[in-house]
Amino acid sequence: MARTTLQDVAREAGVSVATVDRVLNGRAGIHARMVDRVKAAVDKLHYEPDRLASRLSRARDFRFTVVLPVGANDFMHTLEREFRTLARRYEAERVSIDVLLVDVFDGEALAEALEGLPAELDGVAVVALDHPAVVEALKTLAARGTQVVTLVSDLPSAKRRHYVGLDNHAAGRTAASLMGRFLDQRPGKVGLIAGSLQLRDHIERQFGFEQVIAREYALLEVLPLREARDDAARVEAAARTLLDENPDLVGLYNVGGGQQGVVAALEATGRARDVVFIGHELTEFTRRHLIRGTIDAVINQDPGHMARSSIRVLLALREDLPIVPDQERIRIDIFIRDNMP
Repeated sequence: MARTTLQDVAREAGVSVATVDRVLNGRAGIHARMVDRVKAAVDKLHYEPDRLASRLSRARDFRFTVVLPVGANDFMHTLEREFRTLARRYEAERVSIDVLLVDVFDGEALAEALEGLPAELDGVAVVALDHPAVVEALKTLAARGTQVVTLVSDLPSAKRRHYVGLDNHAAGRTAASLMGRFLDQRPGKVGLIAGSLQLRDHIERQFGFEQVIAREYALLEVLPLREARDDAARVEAAARTLLDENPDLVGLYNVGGGQQGVVAALEATGRARDVVFIGHELTEFTRRHLIRGTIDAVINQDPGHMARSSIRVLLALREDLPIVPDQERIRIDIFIRDNMP
């Protein structure tokens, strides 16, 4: 069947194409009877606007900014590359995507970067720290009409419109179930390392992990969590301390980034085969050490899916289209040595 056009709607409603265009775009100065006639024709003909054509005909581009962490996090580097690839693809559709790298572990620095975003910005996707200044900056963006989407780590109190990322509580529970099954009734202590407890995703993963261990694996003792800002050197130092202070350490769960640090500590102490190590994100590094056996399992979220979902959601919010939950749901992937893609 041929696609219904503006001309078809105008003919059905008995008005000009210009009138239909003005009604569909919510412009003032149209009599209520005309509005009703156009809307009745749209409903009858099941007319859906050509969004691509609409973008191409706009007076200016949609402008989106993606705020990601600066640093050596391999997953975030991959996510950045995915967004930059999308930016080139969307140029032809009059959609501009900029990537801004910020120290997201510094609440004041992140808030300052958000406050400095241009007033005409249509949308922002941000890895958000749970910090009062960041919450206030995002609320200010939302109040002036910028669509706010949180990415990887959620911040519901910041008036965001949508969250793109894992169910992190479920991810932590999954890590605990894997840890318990790998250890198979072996008693001992389990160490936890996170980037920051001001990142909601890390808090939720910790909570889910501790919840399952406490309820289902009584022979395991979870040690107090150590923060390392997803920095490999800091993560290594934290892991070395846990290994040195706890000869009965049987498991390590790195909630955030910096998996290189845990691997370095395990290999330096000769305990790579004695300690079950579970981390996050499938990268070239984690893939290599899954194969070698230093890492026992990786919980992954697809960075390509996350980037595409973020831009689809921002466009849907700007164009007043429904968001498709099943399409935008980020899955929890579990990889061991035997099932890597």
